[in-house]
Amino acid sequence: MEQTPDNKQWRWQQRWNLEQDLAAIGRLIDRPLWVKIIIAMFLGLGLGIAISPQGGQLLPEASALSIAGWLKLPGSIFLNMIQMVVIPLIISSIILGVASSGDPAYLRRVGLRIFPYFISTTIIAVTIGIFLASSIEPGQYIDAAYLQQFIQQGQAAAPTAAAPPQSLPERISSLVPANISAAQLNKDMLQIVIYALFFAVAIVALPSQRRQPLLSLLESIQDACLKLIGWAMLLAPYAVFGLLADIAIRVGLNAMLGVSAYMGTVVLGLLLLLCLYVLVAWALAKQPPLKFLNSIRSAQLLAFSTSSSAAVMPLSMQIAQDKLAVRPAISKFIIPLGATINMDGTALYQVVAAIFLAQVYGVDLSYTQIALLSATTVGASIGSPSTPGVGIAILATILADIGIPASGIALIIGVDRLLDMCRTTINVTGDLTACTVMNSWLPDQK
Repeated sequence: MEQTPDNKQWRWQQRWNLEQDLAAIGRLIDRPLWVKIIIAMFLGLGLGIAISPQGGQLLPEASALSIAGWLKLPGSIFLNMIQMVVIPLIISSIILGVASSGDPAYLRRVGLRIFPYFISTTIIAVTIGIFLASSIEPGQYIDAAYLQQFIQQGQAAAPTAAAPPQSLPERISSLVPANISAAQLNKDMLQIVIYALFFAVAIVALPSQRRQPLLSLLESIQDACLKLIGWAMLLAPYAVFGLLADIAIRVGLNAMLGVSAYMGTVVLGLLLLLCLYVLVAWALAKQPPLKFLNSIRSAQLLAFSTSSSAAVMPLSMQIAQDKLAVRPAISKFIIPLGATINMDGTALYQVVAAIFLAQVYGVDLSYTQIALLSATTVGASIGSPSTPGVGIAILATILADIGIPASGIALIIGVDRLLDMCRTTINVTGDLTACTVMNSWLPDQK
């Protein structure tokens, strides 16, 4: 692609503006904000447990629930601001990533390697979850009387199972979105990714003078999304405080202690998955473990704060390029793709939750059912929306497939926010690990 001096100057100016926006977000995830978020977590949990009707009971139940709604307000605004930019951020990032490569053959080589890699790591994550849940048996630690009382109280809040799954031909044909507005409304992220890929290839095929205005518009959209994410991050400590206080008030200490074995199983599985990523980055990409973890710390903190892989995409791309020395053509393609289809942490959580509830309800899963559960979990995690709380909705469908009432989700829905923050951190770590591996496997673009 030939560029005139004016075009070159414009491109450098746009790149400078983008780097300034990314640097501003990076400065927000510094040590003071990290300390504020940790303090906010402990203060939120402490306050919530103190005034919870199931905890310290410092206030009447009606007053406590009313206060919970107001405490949650900054968190609700924070999450809405993040979700507001998820779809335009994914579309603009994927199109700009493909267009910046300028070599469809190179992107094809990346795709032929990254999809098997993503599927392999998801299968490993599910295997870890099945092994831990079967070994620890967290469902055996739930008191039966407490279980019945809690489910009766929370049954109304439990999500219903999704519609019956489509046949394989229907599923394949539905991957190509006939109506992008419907895909955005339903948050079908896999359809949105495929739409962006089609659109990106079409833009690359255009003459350079016709391509430039579209790329300029998309870069402006991406810059605006970065600004909104930067503003949202100013609310992060207040959001974490309010969301955790709301959870603690509504659930109470007893509920958290009651499912502590389940929470511990999920967190242990996520830590094992993190160790696996570090080893993979070390063995296949020559990234020393401590250096790798230190390089990606900012993205992990943002993921923990937002519970949204998509919201972390800009910072992840900057880290991949600046700190992990990943080529832009790879990072701009894999990070947005991974934020949509690489959900290893979510897959591990879903299989642990399903086996946990099977143990609680006394459902004895056969090897065939466990295999079906594994396949369903791997498939459900691919293309799931990279926004907070989506794991619970997907879990309802998985439970229906193995004969467990979806109302059982009421037992774990109260602590889902805490686990969502943890598994999103692992999802983002997995995307950055994939970038380093692909960067090592693929030669420089000629």
